[in-house]
Amino acid sequence: MAGFGSLAPKTRNLVVAGGLSAFVLGVYYYTMRAVGGTDELQVAIDKFEEMKKKDAGNSSNAGS
Repeated sequence: MAGFGSLAPKTRNLVVAGGLSAFVLGVYYYTMRAVGGTDELQVAIDKFEEMKKKDAGNSSNAGS
């Protein structure tokens, strides 16, 4: 890329950052599609939040 060296340093940094970001997002998208799109951490968090809500509901009912 002959024109890349003539850019200002900040512009060059933005171009590199954009390219790296696009690469990372592409790898993430590809990986999520390859594994079926299930985010196990999010599923575990949702399950934990559900249990916490049930426990909070049970303890408030027991106290009254």
